[in-house]
Amino acid sequence: MDLSNILSQLETANEEEIEKLLQQFNRENSKTFAFDQKEETLRSKLCQSVLTVLGRQVQPSCQKTCLETLRILSRDKRVLAPVATREGMLILGGMARLRAGEEEGGDRQISSQEETQSEEEERVVVEALKCLCNVVFNSPAAQQVSVDVQLAHGLCASLRTARTWHHEMGLFSLRLLFLLSALRSDVRGVLRREWHAVRLLSDVLEHTLDVRWVGPYEAARPDPQALPMPAEDNERAMEALKALFNLTLSYIGGEEDDHQFRLIAAILRHLLMLRTETEEKTEEAHSHAINLLNNLPVSCLDVLIDLPVQGGQEKYCGKNMDVVQVLLDFMEKRIDKQGSNYKEGLTPVLNLLTEGSRHHREIRRYIKAQVLPPLKDVKIRPEIGTTIRNKLVRLMTHVDMGVKQTAAEFLFVLCKESVDNLLKYTGYGNAAGLLVARGLLAGGRGETQYSEDEDSDTEEYKSAKPFINPITGHVEEPLPNPIEEMTEEQKEYEAQKLVNMFDKLSRQNVIRPMGVRPDGTLAPLEETLCDPREDNSGSDSD
Repeated sequence: MDLSNILSQLETANEEEIEKLLQQFNRENSKTFAFDQKEETLRSKLCQSVLTVLGRQVQPSCQKTCLETLRILSRDKRVLAPVATREGMLILGGMARLRAGEEEGGDRQISSQEETQSEEEERVVVEALKCLCNVVFNSPAAQQVSVDVQLAHGLCASLRTARTWHHEMGLFSLRLLFLLSALRSDVRGVLRREWHAVRLLSDVLEHTLDVRWVGPYEAARPDPQALPMPAEDNERAMEALKALFNLTLSYIGGEEDDHQFRLIAAILRHLLMLRTETEEKTEEAHSHAINLLNNLPVSCLDVLIDLPVQGGQEKYCGKNMDVVQVLLDFMEKRIDKQGSNYKEGLTPVLNLLTEGSRHHREIRRYIKAQVLPPLKDVKIRPEIGTTIRNKLVRLMTHVDMGVKQTAAEFLFVLCKESVDNLLKYTGYGNAAGLLVARGLLAGGRGETQYSEDEDSDTEEYKSAKPFINPITGHVEEPLPNPIEEMTEEQKEYEAQKLVNMFDKLSRQNVIRPMGVRPDGTLAPLEETLCDPREDNSGSDSD
């Protein structure tokens, strides 16, 4: 239908005619996401006309139709000027039951309003929330107005009634809160400090996941025979997790926040032990849980394994490693996923397992037993094979710098930051990048202090150790000596030829010969070839 025709008819139409006109527009454009630029002005006028209708007292059916029209129009960020105003946002907030009220000084803000609603009225609320999500996402001006009218405050007030929500009302309320906290860093601080959004979202998660507490920070184990978590509950849980991620991002809480963080860790542990209706959705939910766990203080991760009621394994000091195994399985699944974005999909779980292993001895011991079991067969290069160790060693030479550094750091921590131990499992060639970055080319250890428990080598490894190539990390088949049948003159000639080639490449700046300083860092070769007496003159021998 022609937009000019719709606009002209809206000016004189009654409520029933308005509804019919807009219903036809909605049917024709329900699947439209790319709009004709020539009609921008007309669509902007239609936005204003629809807001004018919504500002009047019209029936819920007409409100719903108008909001559907506005939702379609709000897909185009270029026509949102009439909506991204104080008046427009207050109208939408009112429709979403984030009702406008009067404060001292005559300034209006948005707050939550509870009232009994018919099914049609509920659809109005849901459509208004959808519109707000689109408008806030697409319009920086609307984001600023949302701050001015304290839209997030109204959402937090709405969170207090989460137990009475119908699915879509809860889903889009949480999504709107996620968008505001993602797009406005100033809103995050206010949500945390003044409106206690972290606690409210934790309560929403606890209710949605049906958490039943059996001890401090310990939820009852999910029944293995129970039905999977319903898809709708999983959707709401993921929106709450995303909002919590924003609110805890780069946030250093005080002692007063420790209880809340531990409570979140316990809820996330419960979530990681749940399954949803599909494997894909389960993996998505676990991914959001892992992202949020990375934001929590590492001291809170003991909640994941400290389960007195459910118990654990004796050799890990009674700690329960079920969730750690879930994280390892998740990590391996992400490594195996073809064509996946390792930086977004894999590095969060690697970071989580690295920090957990660095600060919690039992977690490190358990993971090392799974990832780096005692070596037996050293005839195959460490990066070749299907074990989780092989997969992680392959990642140490990945093209993405962040991925390879994260994988290398994970293995380094499992080896208690011992260079010798790391090289035993990976070979020098695979570990060189990490050693350069950490200044450990000369060997030694990292800065973290670890327990004194010793790693025992197998008899097979001990017998093969003298024959292992330290660069490749495996026992190589003996190769014929290419200079065995050469005369001394030929050997000298080939050596000089090689020196000349290196010299030429160096002079042309194709390569730059490097050496290792006494502190284990790389430097140009000429700087490292100084008089050894100068290096030792000012320091005591070790």
